[in-house]
Amino acid sequence: MFDYLKHGLESGDPTVLGIIIGIVVGILTLVLVIVRSRGKSKRHGVLLLGICDAGKTLIFSQLVHKAFKQTYTSIKINSGDYEVTEKKKKLRIIDLPGHERLRGQLLEEYKSLARGLVFVVDSGALQKEIKEVAEYLYTILSDRTVSSNTPPILILCNKQDLTLSKGAKVIRSQLEKEMNTLRVTRTAALKGVGDTANNNTYLGKRDKDFDFSDVKPLRVEFAECSALGRGQSSEGPDLGELYRWLARVA
Repeated sequence: MFDYLKHGLESGDPTVLGIIIGIVVGILTLVLVIVRSRGKSKRHGVLLLGICDAGKTLIFSQLVHKAFKQTYTSIKINSGDYEVTEKKKKLRIIDLPGHERLRGQLLEEYKSLARGLVFVVDSGALQKEIKEVAEYLYTILSDRTVSSNTPPILILCNKQDLTLSKGAKVIRSQLEKEMNTLRVTRTAALKGVGDTANNNTYLGKRDKDFDFSDVKPLRVEFAECSALGRGQSSEGPDLGELYRWLARVA
């Protein structure tokens, strides 16, 4: 076999050249898969992100301590283990403060540890907070490290127990409209300072309205929850969709 390949290579046989190229591509692909899988195996953190008062810390408490704890707007990081019992694995849940002056710096510090990202939204207050929410979300989705590591991303629509809360489908639609507007201004700003606004910074498909399904290679999902529980007779938090997502991520 070796002699056949050597002879074919020396004679310029296109069939042999094709075989050799296929072997090289296969080896490189295998190496890339191994490197990426090793990198992912070292990342056990799930970051809880979102602006202030979205309910991140209460969700953290329910996941890590399995208990309700009175929470307040915080400027400190909370970190603890969450066990995915069906897989006998643990994830490190990291609750990052949503204060505007801190969140960019903290995202920069912790993003490389992320096996998954949970972006928490206050479903009852999105209409008045949508600009701030979209700006923070845009920053996360356009981050080069996040795009490179491709952690699964869940936009978690919290506080579904509130009477005026919006469902996940409505929230997705509202965010897509706001992200579409924001994309125009962000792209124009980048061009204004000499950036080429290439595909590494442009979110979604060109000449098409923004859609979360187009933010490749990232995968963005939406889910609903209530960290307090739904209804007066509720016996606990309604976090079923989050639990199932974490099980897939682990």
